[in-house]
Amino acid sequence: MTATTRTETVELDDDSRLRLTVAEPDSTVRGGIVVLHEARGVTDTVRSLVSSLADEGWLAVAPHLYHRDGADEVDSEHVADQVNRLTPESVLCDSDAALEWLADRGVAADRIGVLGFDLGAAVAVKVGTRRPVGAAVSVSAPGVLNPVGTQLRPLLDTAPELTCPWLGIFGGDDTVPAEDVEKLRDAAASAPVATDVVRYPEANHRFDTDPVSAIDAWQRTLNWFDSHLR
Repeated sequence: MTATTRTETVELDDDSRLRLTVAEPDSTVRGGIVVLHEARGVTDTVRSLVSSLADEGWLAVAPHLYHRDGADEVDSEHVADQVNRLTPESVLCDSDAALEWLADRGVAADRIGVLGFDLGAAVAVKVGTRRPVGAAVSVSAPGVLNPVGTQLRPLLDTAPELTCPWLGIFGGDDTVPAEDVEKLRDAAASAPVATDVVRYPEANHRFDTDPVSAIDAWQRTLNWFDSHLR
């Protein structure tokens, strides 16, 4: 049975109200996963991802990073402007709220992972350098050489600072060139934790052109969390 998602709201110290899309497993909770959404916001794809993680036994929570502007999902015309409004402080604040939501439900920090796609993949690297989480996975992370937002850092500068095991997954015809992916692999390898980067030559940015790659990438993600969130 597919887990049902719901939306909760929590108040933050800056007097804003953060919306969280959450899903709980029917079985025993294995741990928690913070899902960081794509540049378009909390889409049906993001909600499906939250639900799928709950089906695998994870308590899943996705903070709505655009909540200060009253947005949950934005159209392609406004994506760049919305991303550029994000700051390191705002994304960490919202991630902290999601981490606290999991902690309040009895999930220890070393059993919490962070999973991001697109914009969220870049944010996941940031969280993995600044917060005591057990593992992180980034899928199709932009901003390797040039930051994804005007107020964020390039991943090439951030990756060496990772403090938790990190897995990077990229499509073959991704918006990130293969040579940039290799540079990120080298940068992450200099961090004092386990890291890995996988590139699927037949897959696109959203992994919807090659079902075989999509299934393998999903299994790698689950295996990464299984291995490191103990």
